[in-house]
Amino acid sequence: MALAAAALAAQDDGYARAPKLRQDVTIFSPLDLPTPNRLRTASGAPGPDYWQQRVDYRIAATLDPEARTVTGKERITYHNHSPEALDYLWVHLEQNILRKDSIGAQIGGGAAVGGDSDYNDGVQLGKVAAGATTLAYHVYDTMMRVDLPQPIAAGGTFEFDIEWSFAVPQRVFRRYGTMETPKGTIWELAQWFPAVAVYDDVHGWNTLPYIGTGEFYMNFGDVELALTVPRDHLVVASGVLQNPEQVYTTTQLERFAAAQKSRDTVVIRGQDEVGDPATRPAGEGPLTWRFRAENVRTVAWASSPAFLLDACTADGVLVQSAYSEASLPVWGQSTAMLATAIEGYNKRWFPYPYPVATNVAGIEGGMEYPMLIFCSGRNRRSEGGLYGVTTHEIGHNWFPMLVNTDERRHAWMDEGFNTFINKYSTADWFKDQSPNKPSAYAGMLRAPGIPVVTRADRLNGMQLGILQYEKTGVGLQILREYILGPERFDHAFRTYIRRWAFKSPQPADFFRTMEDAAGMDLAWFWRGWFLEDAMFDQAIERVRQPTSRIGARVVVVNKERQVMPLTLRATFADGSTETRRLPVELWFQSDRVSVTLESLDKVKEVRLDPDQMLPDVDRSNNVWTAEADGK
Repeated sequence: MALAAAALAAQDDGYARAPKLRQDVTIFSPLDLPTPNRLRTASGAPGPDYWQQRVDYRIAATLDPEARTVTGKERITYHNHSPEALDYLWVHLEQNILRKDSIGAQIGGGAAVGGDSDYNDGVQLGKVAAGATTLAYHVYDTMMRVDLPQPIAAGGTFEFDIEWSFAVPQRVFRRYGTMETPKGTIWELAQWFPAVAVYDDVHGWNTLPYIGTGEFYMNFGDVELALTVPRDHLVVASGVLQNPEQVYTTTQLERFAAAQKSRDTVVIRGQDEVGDPATRPAGEGPLTWRFRAENVRTVAWASSPAFLLDACTADGVLVQSAYSEASLPVWGQSTAMLATAIEGYNKRWFPYPYPVATNVAGIEGGMEYPMLIFCSGRNRRSEGGLYGVTTHEIGHNWFPMLVNTDERRHAWMDEGFNTFINKYSTADWFKDQSPNKPSAYAGMLRAPGIPVVTRADRLNGMQLGILQYEKTGVGLQILREYILGPERFDHAFRTYIRRWAFKSPQPADFFRTMEDAAGMDLAWFWRGWFLEDAMFDQAIERVRQPTSRIGARVVVVNKERQVMPLTLRATFADGSTETRRLPVELWFQSDRVSVTLESLDKVKEVRLDPDQMLPDVDRSNNVWTAEADGK
């Protein structure tokens, strides 16, 4: 039925609330987005003047298990691609969250990074210098300002060195830490080196402190690693191993080469070889492992004498798993799971952007870094649990490792987008499973009372999970399956990934790109689902049975602020059905609409959202029956 006809039908029914124009600012009003310019365009694409900084690192670090310390030095090469000269640099010192006087410790944010951790002195700085010139610096919580001897000109480059060390806490620390196993300690190292903060066209220097929940916003660059560890350790890291012939035995090298040609998993270091001196490189003293990672926003690594290692190659990517016998039997499937997840994401969205992917079983329950993910090594038996965390963490190599989100401000753009793509990857491993329908998540809309776009550090754990992960993921699922349809959505979402690969989008860039590539005004959806905490409740108000010349009329009310296209299914006395789908524009002028059915048969039942694609907060008013109505 046309909109005008629906409105007249409602008036004919004699309702006191006739259709009328809404207030000046409605759910359908245009969004108040930043003015487009030559950096970020009205289409949502990067403009001809778009720029971003680049930072390269050469890092040499040593792990001392006895002292529980990591000591390092790094040379940082900063490339100023901005149009401005820079008088100083801001550097992240994220280990400082472990100081008792840190913001994270004082506000309880430390709970997000392992609340029962041992507090310590954070980062211990040694030399900070550019050549022979000592650089003045000032530390404020987890940030350090480095003063420059002269400004870095637009288009200029600046090199400087930092020496540092920190103590690894005895107890569990969120995102990294140690796990004890019968054959040795597993060390997971992350948030571990001083890294230059992002300077961008939106906020200038991004100096939000590391409080705990909000994760990262980092520059792309190349990283060379030289990691010195005890000789009996095996090391995995972000990047491509540069010296396998020095750190693997002859047998391991042969297996490593075989894995690079095999889709089936190949064992490189087996369970019976752990602890056997004959299965480690000959020689005495520590060993240095070298890695190179190109175009990454950070790096992490893991080291242990207890590691087993296996690998395969999938879609040209070397896929590996490092775990201990304490994580068997389920971790024996990790490499196959990781390969399956990558192949699924490659097929649906965008090719995996790196040459290596490694899963590590350790103390961290689930965390992501470029080319390297940490998943719980305490899970020995749950296949669903391991695949779920594996596909989620490796999915982060698309969001935010490829599409570089500011996670401190916009965690929903990586956690939520990743939760969305995870919904479809489950069936890649468990062939008989499909995503839950969005209606299953209706209850969460009542819980937070907070919009999705709230910063992660301002949310508690429950709110974070509901809003940044699930509500965002479900919202994109609704957009794909119900509002746009798979073909239209997939084209738009792939366009967003392609446009912003190895770049840093803002929320407005996402909203604009999706509308531009899908060809639909979605302001009502972005506003209700992401920018506000609107709820959704469509209800059948009444049904008027047909006459001899006109079909039954179904009056539907939109009882909450969120709007959606209207789908209803009528079942008639003879068992036949009629399904009507009406566009969201139906709600432009009124929260009450009347839909006239085509059939002249008597109606037995009318059901809204018959396929349960929408998270309606009150489904009790979605069904009308003639029996209950006495008709």
